[in-house]
Amino acid sequence: MRQFETPASYTVPEHANNSDSVFRHAEHTPDTVLYNVDTDTGGTVEVTAAEFAKTVTAVAKGLIASGIEPGDRVAIMSATRYEWVVLDHAIWAAGGCTVAIYDSSAAEQAKWILQDSATRLLVVEAGKHRRVIDEIGTDALPELRETLQIDQGAIAELTSRGADLDDHVVHTRRGQVGAHTPATLIYTSGTTGRPKGVLLTHANLYAESKSDRIALGDFVTEGNKTLMFLPLAHVFARAVTLAALDAKVVVAFSSDWSTLLDRFGSFSPDFILAVPRVFEKVFNGAKQKAHAAGKGRIFDRATDTAIAWSEALDTGGPGLLRKLEHAVFDKLVYRQLRGALGGQCAAAVSGGGPLGARLGHFFRGAGIPVYEGYGLTETTAAITVNTPAHTRVGTVGRPIEGHAIKIADDGELLLRGPVVFSEYWHNPEATADAHTDGWFRTGDLGAIDSDGYLTITGRKKEILVTAGGKNVAPGLLEDSLRAHPLIGQAMVVGDSRPFVAALITLDREALPAWTAQHDLPADTPIEKLIDNPDLIAEIDAAVADTNKLVSHAEAVKKTRILAADWTEATGELTPKMSLRRAAVTDKYATDIDELYT
Repeated sequence: MRQFETPASYTVPEHANNSDSVFRHAEHTPDTVLYNVDTDTGGTVEVTAAEFAKTVTAVAKGLIASGIEPGDRVAIMSATRYEWVVLDHAIWAAGGCTVAIYDSSAAEQAKWILQDSATRLLVVEAGKHRRVIDEIGTDALPELRETLQIDQGAIAELTSRGADLDDHVVHTRRGQVGAHTPATLIYTSGTTGRPKGVLLTHANLYAESKSDRIALGDFVTEGNKTLMFLPLAHVFARAVTLAALDAKVVVAFSSDWSTLLDRFGSFSPDFILAVPRVFEKVFNGAKQKAHAAGKGRIFDRATDTAIAWSEALDTGGPGLLRKLEHAVFDKLVYRQLRGALGGQCAAAVSGGGPLGARLGHFFRGAGIPVYEGYGLTETTAAITVNTPAHTRVGTVGRPIEGHAIKIADDGELLLRGPVVFSEYWHNPEATADAHTDGWFRTGDLGAIDSDGYLTITGRKKEILVTAGGKNVAPGLLEDSLRAHPLIGQAMVVGDSRPFVAALITLDREALPAWTAQHDLPADTPIEKLIDNPDLIAEIDAAVADTNKLVSHAEAVKKTRILAADWTEATGELTPKMSLRRAAVTDKYATDIDELYT
């Protein structure tokens, strides 16, 4: 199939403003709990609809008193926390446009975003962010009037500034906002070239929230709870947080991934939002724990049973023997896995990269279906997603309501619908290049099956062409390699080379358990571990399993295990953990050359 479209059951109101839910909930259900917020004393407090609206109004008045005019850009540089959401809605209520900056951004990255967006007011979270801005210097940011700091009382300061203004001022501003008013600027992660500012309107965000609530309404529903731990500077977390508010889902926030299991246990979310790496970590961690406790065979059999159970659901259902096996392993393994997520997590949504069919089947078989979707910053997050009603594990689902997908003659995925952006900020050339005949050109390669399910097969610009003329999509190989517990990151190489090879880094969190299992000192340097025959054998086995997914010409023939760790800080990864291929190629040019000598 070359094209598939899902009709819409809704229209976007002409005066859509994504702060509307704040005031609607406060008016109709003021005592409804919307957020669960950490306190300075280590506890939590519930925030009702009435309290949230009061805070948003107060901060919006403060922004107006600070000189923010309709259309002005206000930037947020902060980790995921409640104040991020307060500021976002207050900016919209004041008629402004939110500029999202990752809290991990370096000075040069923040400088470009602030300059390009002509940001008027910046709110940072903490001293470390303030120091990044100070490094830029005021002379380089002539449009920036001031910087406030959340942990130094930014919310209280804005509230104080607007205290003398009547609430009516805010509602007058809200009345000036329409569906096509700019709501946010989110800058692409810049795997190549300088980041572009994706301009999303209130209509884009409204359509995303509405479509998400229709598609995932089984669990994105009033009274349910979710823990938001992905960066709110990223469109994925931002869109789901908005949909949660619109649906009156209770949201808690965390930016410390090291304490996630504790937070899951104390908050007990009904569903979670995560990237594939989180699900890989949960699975690999459970597997390692089981093997370390001498229960590895039980866990491995439980894994195979969960996958077979899930696969059987798509082919008539599991038989009696499989049902009995599944019931046994549910008590022995799956129940503990669900317990690690708080005990009542009934579903998860995955985005930001491919999950993989094996992992998808495992979690569904273990009682936590993971609904994988696909989207970009330019599509306001998901434009396709698997749902409880329409699921095909291994795909990224069908289009959300009101949207269409199409495969061009060269295999490129094209998209159309109300969540698709209309322009890059002050960049008409890039805008024109990204659109053709009313369709957005994603740069991704895809395939649509007869039922409208989309599969992403690669990235157009990342296709490698070996010296023998074979086209190779590296994503499939890399995703499979990263699924192995010992592998942190992998990058496939081979463009204009005689064969396909791969650079591999080790997962630092997995190494302690591995060294203990192999009777190696805990302080064994990683430089020695990468030469350990047993470790090399495990990596080789992972490569062999991966090679089963492709033809011989596309298979990885050689690998180089690196002692380095690839991170955003060291420049190999973007904030959303995507590979910066050009940076890795340049930095490890010698290692790549040695693969072919």
